[in-house]
Amino acid sequence: MGINLLARSSHAADDHISFLPFFEQVINEMTNGGADYCFECVGMGTLVQEAYACCRKGWGKTIVVGVDKPGAMLTFKSFDILHLGKTIMGSLFGGLKPKSDIPLLVKRYLDKELELDKFVTHEVSFQDINKAFDLLVEGKSLRCVIWMDK
Repeated sequence: MGINLLARSSHAADDHISFLPFFEQVINEMTNGGADYCFECVGMGTLVQEAYACCRKGWGKTIVVGVDKPGAMLTFKSFDILHLGKTIMGSLFGGLKPKSDIPLLVKRYLDKELELDKFVTHEVSFQDINKAFDLLVEGKSLRCVIWMDK
């Protein structure tokens, strides 16, 4: 819904803020008080604020997936952060804790508990990297291994 309304606007970036109360109202009505989880996947600070506004008071969680430009700032009212009981979090590595989780994943892979090889549908040399992207875009590949030395 948001993308369509914004796309129709001739000044989409300027008009985006004016949609915030509308989206918050619609989401709160649709979910009877706000969504349990809201995901911002575009990489715009205003959309992070919008997602946060649409989360349920008490336990709603906003997960930021999109990457904004370097140095971009987020602004929230301190009252909202302190008293509404909502959570906002980033999603770097999907919440993975590299120091403890990567060794565990490697062990599971080596012990054949984590079957990743079946997802590799193609292998190409580095010189053919564009072919790998083409295969993914065309939906002909799940994962493509790029070999640097072949």
